[in-house]
Amino acid sequence: MFAELNSILNSSPEKFSQEEFIIISERRCDASFLIHHFLSFYLRARCKVCFLGLVQSFSHYNAVSQRLGVSLVQAKEKGQLVFLEGLQESLSHLIPQEGQTGNEALNFLRDPTKGLRDLFQFVRSSCSDPSGAPDSGGPSEEWGPPVLLVDDLNLLLSLGVSVGAVLDFSHYCRATVCSRLQGNVVMLLHCDEEEDDDEGAEQLLRGLTHQCSLALHVQGLPTGYCRDIHGQMEVSWRRRQADGQNSINKLFQFKVHDKGASFFAPGTSSAVL
Repeated sequence: MFAELNSILNSSPEKFSQEEFIIISERRCDASFLIHHFLSFYLRARCKVCFLGLVQSFSHYNAVSQRLGVSLVQAKEKGQLVFLEGLQESLSHLIPQEGQTGNEALNFLRDPTKGLRDLFQFVRSSCSDPSGAPDSGGPSEEWGPPVLLVDDLNLLLSLGVSVGAVLDFSHYCRATVCSRLQGNVVMLLHCDEEEDDDEGAEQLLRGLTHQCSLALHVQGLPTGYCRDIHGQMEVSWRRRQADGQNSINKLFQFKVHDKGASFFAPGTSSAVL
């Protein structure tokens, strides 16, 4: 959890906005540090978290979270965290073995015509139970509003899921988690303008940006690599007004540390002054 980012977004584990649909996009830069931030943030806020970890293992996320002062193992044992480890679960579908059926949430890997309905059912059932099912067998606890984290939607496109199916999935997740359960959704999408086949990711980003209430667009510096400035982030608050949708945009540069990140206005880093 990054204190400077909390200040920018005007939020804290004790007081944060609900019914938010947050989109993180990365271009020529790694924005996974924001996923780690929101994961530790919402666990500290005692929210019930459903995490679709599609690009990294549970042990990876747990190692980073421990540096931020949060244990994902304990969160799972208490029933606060439901973690779908996409890398491991997908092997049961792609390389079936006797006695292993794989998680039904990833049935689209066997039958693309199913779309992401089973994955949405997994999200809905995970987020609708406020107490969860603690692995330790002890008494369950009541948690705060549910939160869905997804890292990274572009992987679904790489696996053959259509842009329309992913947009439908995000729409139903927003309607269920944000509107019905008054929780939050955070989704990350990787875009690479240098790839010829990245048109689907760009189309998906446009559709998600239209749906979201907050967009964090992370990209590399236009001037190239810099040791002391790792990239820039445009923060776009999208609020619906009576006369249409209104956006407020702010641009920050950042540097990621081992246990956090620093944010500053463009050109104000000590490295360039």
